[in-house]
Amino acid sequence: MDIIFIDELRATTLIGIYPREQAMPQTVEISLQIGTSTASAGASDDIGDTIDYARVVERLRAELAARHFNLLERLAEYVAALLLEDFGATWVRVSIAKLGMMRGVARVGVVIERGAAA
Repeated sequence: MDIIFIDELRATTLIGIYPREQAMPQTVEISLQIGTSTASAGASDDIGDTIDYARVVERLRAELAARHFNLLERLAEYVAALLLEDFGATWVRVSIAKLGMMRGVARVGVVIERGAAA
């Protein structure tokens, strides 16, 4: 299995359980490892034979801007499902962090790994 990665993507979404978080969008930082075979694209040199990371970024930014999540865990599951179901990934590692949420802490977050249903 090959891995396409996207590191430190910044996107805006409503995330959190506290009233101030539900009223004001926050920037989250997302890093992805997307498992797929890149052999066909390596042979053909055709973007249609692989997962187009530009489309992934565009889709994630649009989806997150339109949604609210209470927990980072739910957001991570949503991103993983989107990559597995809509982009045909066979495996994903999703890392999502809130930035500057706590005094003296740069980031808080979650990392999950999921595979496609057999």
